[in-house]
Amino acid sequence: MRAPFHPAYFLAFLFALGVLMAVAQFGLVTLTFQKLGLSDRSAFLLLTSSLFGSAINLPLFTVRSEAPPLPFRPPLGGLLQVAQPAFTGKTIIAVNVGGCLIPLCFSLYLFLHNPIGLVQVVPATAAVAAISYHMSRPIPGLGVGMPLFVAPVTAAIVAILLGGEQSPALAYIAGSLGVLIGADLMHLRDIPRLGAPIASMGGAGTFDGIFITGFVAVLLS
Repeated sequence: MRAPFHPAYFLAFLFALGVLMAVAQFGLVTLTFQKLGLSDRSAFLLLTSSLFGSAINLPLFTVRSEAPPLPFRPPLGGLLQVAQPAFTGKTIIAVNVGGCLIPLCFSLYLFLHNPIGLVQVVPATAAVAAISYHMSRPIPGLGVGMPLFVAPVTAAIVAILLGGEQSPALAYIAGSLGVLIGADLMHLRDIPRLGAPIASMGGAGTFDGIFITGFVAVLLS
């Protein structure tokens, strides 16, 4: 879960777009999604829709929350000033379109169009979820964060061990579902103590959290 969308994330969006363009020059995007059986056009559509969808948070419900114990400090030592919503005693639980819903829908597509069974998906997802839960930490005033490459590496390893020729598809599914379950859903009970105005599953930009986990896991598998 991540903090709400604000100007800092617009800068992150521009940075992510620059990274996407740079990566595309080396063919990594094409290579990654070719492993999943996507054409260049389908891969581009998935990436762009996820990127723009990362700016959209859909509210689900509201929970009572405590005030954050420490005031939020802007990144870069205060050089980047961003407006923070006033604390109201409530936290909005939301789901991010680009960082959560699209990866989940694509995971379902891969499951239905590849010879992968629950006997592979369940243990692989459970392994990623367990690692994600233990490596993620609640951040007062913001949400839940975790090291970026822990989940992708875990998903790639378990997919190679369990997936055989279908390891790329299994890596994406296990990575996406594992992070959602371990880092987001299993930390829902911690959200009221963080004092964050909004906690968005898969939020704070596409190129972290759930989406980047699936992408990197496929690349490594």
